[in-house]
Amino acid sequence: MQTSPIESKTLRESVIAVPPLARHADLTLHREENAKLIRHIEAGGLTTLLYGGNANFYHLSLNEYTGLITLLEETGAPETLVIPSAGPAFGVMMDQAAILRETRFPTAMVLPHSGMTTSRGVESGIRQFAEAIGKPVVLYLKEENYLDPEGAKRLCDDGLVAFIKYAIVRKNPAADPYLEKLIDLVDPAIIVSGMGEQPAIVHMQEFGLAGFTSGCVCVQPALSQEMLEALRSGDFDRAESIRQVFRPLEDLRNAIHPVRVLHDAVALAGIAETGPILPLLSNLEGTERDSVKFAALTLSKSPRSPQ
Repeated sequence: MQTSPIESKTLRESVIAVPPLARHADLTLHREENAKLIRHIEAGGLTTLLYGGNANFYHLSLNEYTGLITLLEETGAPETLVIPSAGPAFGVMMDQAAILRETRFPTAMVLPHSGMTTSRGVESGIRQFAEAIGKPVVLYLKEENYLDPEGAKRLCDDGLVAFIKYAIVRKNPAADPYLEKLIDLVDPAIIVSGMGEQPAIVHMQEFGLAGFTSGCVCVQPALSQEMLEALRSGDFDRAESIRQVFRPLEDLRNAIHPVRVLHDAVALAGIAETGPILPLLSNLEGTERDSVKFAALTLSKSPRSPQ
């Protein structure tokens, strides 16, 4: 596992895969199937894995956390950067900080909390967590009222942020006053688009973001990496043709549930047996499962260079 501090080139060179977690029928972690999924992603040319919402870190018990962190620390290839998450509740993240401080991970992502928060409170909590683990964190911006751009700037200026995952959904990603203000205050070279392939072209072309995260990359990693390389070279037509290949599965994620769909899509495409999803979520059933299977298999069989 890569342990070097994260640099801006890290964000440019690899799509950041956001995988699900494989589990046995009794909900215990499935080491072999998780390793199989990691090897599949690495074989597609990716070198960064981020375990957060798609891995359902929101509902982990503290008792399971240490074992999972150890599994992730031991499973990635030597050149692979693996990033775990913490939170979203402040007390939980501070308990997890004591565990993370003793690991070799160069950073950890703070899961965004929805509801009982203020911008100043979020800024204070993230600051305390970063200081507790002794490392800069990944700041995950998912809602506009979670943390204002000025708060993000202060955290970055104090060296407490490794990079920012930007994932505030807009009907038109090109019309985004919050992101415009954010890149005025924070270097876009440390910000990545955090919603998969669909808004990535606009975010990189119009706002200058460094790269993007993806869940569907777990199904077709080489093709997603090719899209990043096309964007980096300025071949936006090529990037758009690839984006359209990912769209059917992404549309199902948006229509049903992004985490549930990806969890089952990886198994339905025959990549790794992900098993049951940790409550408080549930696996797909009936026609939803059938639709996801078709889209996942279609994506997994797509040629690397669609025309």
